[in-house]
Amino acid sequence: MNKIAGMIDHTLLKPEAIKQQIISLCEEAKEYSFASVCVNPIWVKTASGLLAGTTVKVCTVIGFPLGATTSATKAFETKDAIENGATEVDMVINIGALKDGNLELVKGDIKAVADAAGNKALTKVIIETSLLTDEEKETACRLAVEAGADFVKTSTGFSTGGATAPDIQLMRKTVGPDIGVKASGGVRSSEDTQKLVEAGATRIGASSGVAIVNGLTSTSDY
Repeated sequence: MNKIAGMIDHTLLKPEAIKQQIISLCEEAKEYSFASVCVNPIWVKTASGLLAGTTVKVCTVIGFPLGATTSATKAFETKDAIENGATEVDMVINIGALKDGNLELVKGDIKAVADAAGNKALTKVIIETSLLTDEEKETACRLAVEAGADFVKTSTGFSTGGATAPDIQLMRKTVGPDIGVKASGGVRSSEDTQKLVEAGATRIGASSGVAIVNGLTSTSDY
């Protein structure tokens, strides 16, 4: 499971999270050598300090969880997060614009974040699969690649559903072999994780990282 641990973004995005929980998250990430911790922007500086000198990255979320802020706001959030120590940003697309067929807006929105991140942070694009048709999922993935994103990601964990193996397969087929695919939302066990990795996921977003690497099943929502 060491390989799996290195694919996990150890996540705590609940609004009621307190500092001690962030400290514990970072300690667990160091202990298990997770890929990153994923925290809300307010905790980036704290996590960055706690993880200095380790291999664990600091990931944060942009336009989260609705994706309904402006592109300028998302770009500002990205720059601010990087200044505070983030090296990975998970941004939520403009879901309504996608459903409206306003693909230029969707692509421009993603590009604003990717450009703001530049070579200082990986850009992961949350498409919120539970709200999309298969055609919309494919379109969102293509736009993410065209806009310069490094990853596509299934879910925020705050909508009506999370990651599924069929969605991961669809996303992987759409983006090809060179773009990362992150499965998140409802990943609670090593069995869940293995299915998603076999389907094509290269990163797993979960608050259940410790349970996953220990072969247990968590009751966590994310």
